[in-house]
Amino acid sequence: MEMEASRSRQAGGPAVTALLCLIFAASAATNSIGGFTGLDTMFRMTSGGIAVACLLILIVRFAARRKG
Repeated sequence: MEMEASRSRQAGGPAVTALLCLIFAASAATNSIGGFTGLDTMFRMTSGGIAVACLLILIVRFAARRKG
């Protein structure tokens, strides 16, 4: 049982973490730069929401790794 939980926690591993970091960086940059370039507010809010979601997922993954 413990071996199954260990495997499921590592699903995706570093590839998923790297992808989440890239998505976070791109959406945060879009949100930040969008104010200066005149992007539509809805587009900026969407990219900001994506950045927050990625950050939360990264924090949860980090906490799960530290716990287990």
